[in-house]
Amino acid sequence: MAKSLRGPQGLRGEAQRMLMKGKRMENGGFVPDDFRKMDPWRIFRIMAEFVEGFDAMAHVDNGISVFGSARTPEGDRYYEMARELGRILTRDGFTVITGGGPGIMEAANRGASEAGGTSIGLNIDLPFEQSANPYIGKLLSFRYFFCRKVMFAKYSRALIAFPGGFGTLDELYEHITLVQTMKIPPMPVVLVGRDFWKDMVAWVEKTLLREEQYISPGDMELFKLADTAEEAAAVVREWLPRTREAAEARISGRYTPKK
Repeated sequence: MAKSLRGPQGLRGEAQRMLMKGKRMENGGFVPDDFRKMDPWRIFRIMAEFVEGFDAMAHVDNGISVFGSARTPEGDRYYEMARELGRILTRDGFTVITGGGPGIMEAANRGASEAGGTSIGLNIDLPFEQSANPYIGKLLSFRYFFCRKVMFAKYSRALIAFPGGFGTLDELYEHITLVQTMKIPPMPVVLVGRDFWKDMVAWVEKTLLREEQYISPGDMELFKLADTAEEAAAVVREWLPRTREAAEARISGRYTPKK
């Protein structure tokens, strides 16, 4: 008789055992013997991550996601700025959501904790660099980036991005795309640190908008720039009371085809 699996933890655990019946590589990873046999079990693990995430995040209706580099050290101006932002957002009644790791993520969780709030960390299992910081009030761990991304997109009312690398850019552009295509409700996207972001913004405007017309003029309004924690928080405060209809009207006309 087939073993009965109950609940997301059971599904994840059994799927993990099945998937690990592969060949161990020198770097500690695994190569499954036969993906045709392993992929059905992988579906259960993916489903378990979604079920656990939805269950844990169901109460969050005022989340603000804060992204940034995991390599930013304490004492760095952006670390201290993210820490202050965590305090400000918590005092304003928001729930800080981060990737749960060190650097900017730690700083935002730390600020929220110092302000007496319970922030959320959506940690990702990586072979290097990422480990959960000690300031998280509620920790969720994910194996799959796409499951984790759904939680950010579904439960955030705004996104604030500090300087970071590929991971930060990945989350930033994905959120902008989801708002642009109306797959998620309009939300403020704030880029903190004009000096860091200015070249990217200039390239987007010059190449994507003016030269190639791959985006429309309204798309440049999908994000704002800020230089301080208070300035970033002010963008969120100003934007959120707007209605969905007003936000959509503000960015209308973005699908103008290239001539």
